[in-house]
This record gives sequence, C-alpha cells and structure tokens, in this order.
Amino acid sequence: LMNAAVAQGVEPAQIAQHCDSVSLCFSKGLGAPCGAVLAGRRQLLAEAWRVRKVLGGGMRQAGVLAAAARLGLQRAEPTLRRDHDNARRFAEGIHALDSPVCSVDLAAVETNIVMVNVQGAWPSPAELCERLRAVSEEEEAETGQAVSVLLLPWSARTVRAVWHRNVSAHHTELARRKLEFVARKCQE
Repeated sequence: LMNAAVAQGVEPAQIAQHCDSVSLCFSKGLGAPCGAVLAGRRQLLAEAWRVRKVLGGGMRQAGVLAAAARLGLQRAEPTLRRDHDNARRFAEGIHALDSPVCSVDLAAVETNIVMVNVQGAWPSPAELCERLRAVSEEEEAETGQAVSVLLLPWSARTVRAVWHRNVSAHHTELARRKLEFVARKCQE
C-alpha cells in the first residue's frame, strides 16, 4: 500500500477507499522491527481480533514497537521514494548494458521491485543469482572489490530484485557493476 501510494503520488487512503480491508506491515519498507495493522469494517475486525486471540497472538507492552511503526510511517514517503529511485537506477543500468544475458522492461519498474529477464539458454535465473552472490578472486582482481548481491530466482526466466531502506545509492551502484561483471563473464 505504501509503495503504491508513493509511486502514484497519492495518499494511501485514496487507494484504500476502494478496498473492504487493508493490512499494512510496518517492517516491510517502513523499517519497524515488527508489527502490522488491519483496517476494515467493524465485523471483520471483531472476527480478526477473536481469531488472533484463539491462535495466541498478542503482545504486552508493545509501545516501543508502536513508536518504531509510527516513526516508519512518518518517514515513509522519502524513504520509499529513495528505494524507488535506487531501483530505477539499477534497472536503467541493466537496460544500458544492452546485454544478451539479461534485460529489464523499464516501463514495468514502478516501485522498489525490479524484475530482470534472463535471456538465452544459459545462465538460468538460479545460476545467475548464484554468480551474483559468489565472490571470486577474478572479480577482486578485475574490479578491485568483492561484492555479493542477493537476488531471487523468480520464474523460469526471471530474477527479482527488491530495494529497502538499508540499500543505499552506493550499494545500488555496486550491485549494478556486479551484474555487469557477471553478464560479461557469462558471455565469455
């Protein structure tokens, strides 16, 4: 909800008005250690409250966690905008590579998620992710750095990259360079 609102430049309530219920996780993108809220009709919330109690959910003295959630909400727009900008820069870097190994549909990059298309018969998404994660002596010798990038094989030909508050513009550039290095090595 928060990523969609920031990407569209609207208040979250403008999106949520079309929903019967909304759940918002404070640790996803907002940086709180844990916590979530559920909003909806009174009957739905009463049933959710009952089910939570039956399943043993609940916390005591959760004020400190609530404070972290509140802070995350107060800083959501600039934090998420930075994540979106970093994801966009990464996607533009991949697009500029014009590599036969991977590509990105720039029109599909709207938030903090980038879907990287893996082209050709080799490498598979899993192999590409493994090469991005691994650090080799050859990489250190050629680039002067050891960088490990964690991406997720998403489908038969797609890898998923997600930005969050702990991934800086510098980290994004390192990840782009690592992907460039790996793509070049796969071509060789």
